[in-house]
Amino acid sequence: MSTEKITDKAMAAKDIIQQVKQRFGIIGNAAGLHRAIDLALQVAPTEMSVLITGESGAGKEVFPQIIHQNSLRKHGQYIAVNCGAIPEGTIDSELFGHEKGSFTGALADRKGYFEFADGGTIFLDEVGELPTPTQARLLRVLESGEFIKVGSSKVQKINVRIVAATNVDLVQAIAQHKFREDLYYRLSTFPIQIPPLRERPEDTLLLFRKFASDCAEKYRMPSIQLDDEAKQLLQSYRWPGNVRELKNVTERISVVENNRVITADELRLYLPSLNMEKLPALMNRGNDEQKIFHNEREILYQVLFDMKKDVAELKKLVHDIMSGNISRPVSVEDKEPYASIHDMSPIQEVETVEESLSLEDVEKEMIRKALERHSGRRRNAAVDLKISERTLYRKIKEYNMEKGI
Repeated sequence: MSTEKITDKAMAAKDIIQQVKQRFGIIGNAAGLHRAIDLALQVAPTEMSVLITGESGAGKEVFPQIIHQNSLRKHGQYIAVNCGAIPEGTIDSELFGHEKGSFTGALADRKGYFEFADGGTIFLDEVGELPTPTQARLLRVLESGEFIKVGSSKVQKINVRIVAATNVDLVQAIAQHKFREDLYYRLSTFPIQIPPLRERPEDTLLLFRKFASDCAEKYRMPSIQLDDEAKQLLQSYRWPGNVRELKNVTERISVVENNRVITADELRLYLPSLNMEKLPALMNRGNDEQKIFHNEREILYQVLFDMKKDVAELKKLVHDIMSGNISRPVSVEDKEPYASIHDMSPIQEVETVEESLSLEDVEKEMIRKALERHSGRRRNAAVDLKISERTLYRKIKEYNMEKGI
């Protein structure tokens, strides 16, 4: 093939990717993003099952739509199911349907999502959250195209394409016996990896401008901009929440700040990871104390533990100084922290609060406030807390909070 033909083919592929981006509202020019779109277009005309992996907030949910709309099933049903948002006790019924009288409350026969998607595509988001019995049912669908409704003994045939997505490391989940290895290999016939935003620094400014423009139009205000130092900070920040976090930050700045040109110092106030790094409890750790945090709640718990430890040590030190157990003179560096040594009420107040604080209390309070912020809407509260809706249901039941909601 001549160089000219190769160039023409590459240009045509690039044009197709640009058309897909415009159609599905995808913003970014990073090579990893274009590679993911190209893979989605290549697998779309086939009948292969697809597993889309990537961090939370990276934009995985748009790729099943690309696959469906460019497949031979595009005129069939497209159904998206968030597996993590369905309680464990009802997920089999939701996915595969049930017979009348199969359980309390089953007043009539009901079709499941798979039956509704017959001839089309079903997108199983957060597939790593599926309970083990449901994984076995899903494996049967993938292997033979068969399923059985809850409470029935009749085998039904189904013709549906499965696209799944997860932010869970399924290989690790397999090692921990939380996910079936045979199901993993069935789902990942064609894997697509969505790059996190930190690997797309060139796209952060494009996304920021888009979100700022949308927010300005929505609330009828001038669009915010970044100075040069703020642009550098935006691109160097790791964005653990990915595109979703960037959108939230942009919208908060647009609403809160009066200045329409945002400086780096102003931007730092809205980047939680940078603020967390400034907490004394997380600084100056030795290598033997370094930990890997998988979510913000683990960080919060660690901070609370360290705060309690620091307060206890401070109380002991103050007590020793006041009782004369420490005979050495207080140095110039020491004078500032103990300048108000005779006024102990703030320290006593903090210590009292910390002693009464437990992880259960913290979690219950976080759940209560999240539900209040979202007027009792559990799905929105779960997103706010960065946990699955099923986990939120379980926590509400565990802490006996149903009556107060």
